[in-house]
Amino acid sequence: MGSGAIRRRLALAAAVLTASGALAFTAAGTAQAVTAHGCAGREVRTLPFRTGTTYVYRHGGYLCVVTVTRRPGTTSTMSVSVQARGNRPVVDKGRYKYYAGPVVVHAGHRCVRIKGAVGRYAVSSGWILC
Repeated sequence: MGSGAIRRRLALAAAVLTASGALAFTAAGTAQAVTAHGCAGREVRTLPFRTGTTYVYRHGGYLCVVTVTRRPGTTSTMSVSVQARGNRPVVDKGRYKYYAGPVVVHAGHRCVRIKGAVGRYAVSSGWILC
């Protein structure tokens, strides 16, 4: 390998490192936290009820909702749903050990209705975040 090829490879490596460093600093300022439940964004509502809690996160015009049980590890019937006004609800329902969801909808600036349930207890928000 000639000295010209070595210089080209070193220059390419330096350019890649510089670009990746700049990208890392840029991305760090705009990154959103991702929760343990898989939702990105900031928490905007917490809806507690007897057997669990439903968390609502917003990132841009999107809402991400998850229902978490108070007794993790025990399989229970759980559900979570989010409905943007004018649309059908997006639902996740089944038997889970830790949480139901996440379910995501694009709400924009529309009102949404959130529902969550663990076992026979449930919570419903009514129309919120208008």
